[in-house]
Order: sequence, then C-alpha cells, then structure tokens
Amino acid sequence: MNLDGVVMSVQSTAEQGVVGAGTRLRFLQKGTRVFARYSGGSIARGCLVGAIAGDSLRFRYVQQEVSGGLHAGRSVCALTVLEDGRLRIVEHFVWSTRPGSGTNVFDEVAG
Repeated sequence: MNLDGVVMSVQSTAEQGVVGAGTRLRFLQKGTRVFARYSGGSIARGCLVGAIAGDSLRFRYVQQEVSGGLHAGRSVCALTVLEDGRLRIVEHFVWSTRPGSGTNVFDEVAG
C-alpha cells in the first residue's frame, strides 16, 4: 500500500483521543518510510514518523494542541482498502505524555 499524497479524515475516535472531525492528515511516503502532518479541530499542529510494511503501519507522533499542550505517543495501525478503493487506517495508539490509549479510524478523503 502507498500513502504518498493521501489525505485522510477522522471517521471515529477513542474516548482518550484528541483528533476529531476537523482533523486532516497529509501523508508522504518514500519506500517504507512514512511521514505525515496533521491539524484541525483541537490540533494546532502535529506530525508522525513511521514505517509501513505491507498492510501494517507503525509510527510515533507529536502534536501541539490548540489548548497549548504538547503531547506524544506511539501507534500500530492496520491498513485496508474500502469497497470504493479508498484507504482506511485503524490506529491503536498509546500516549507517552498522558494516561490513556485507544483506537482511531481514518479514511482517505475522496478527491
């Protein structure tokens, strides 16, 4: 799977999650290396750096929230292709700077 140039939006978020309906993620991929910037909703600015292997994505993220908080964590994700051909990421995250963990779902924005 290739995430290069893909834009994703949040479909669902965990109770411990901070991303929301207004958050957009913009991905770059070179080989197995993945990078994304994200913002929107309660996220002023965020980025993630990771690696993809087949239909699995692992990354670390850091984000500055609109409230001023700076937080980080790590994620393990499964990638799937929806019936209409768009990509879906099911993210299982664990915060490293605050208590909590959970699952977020991101779908590729049609475009």
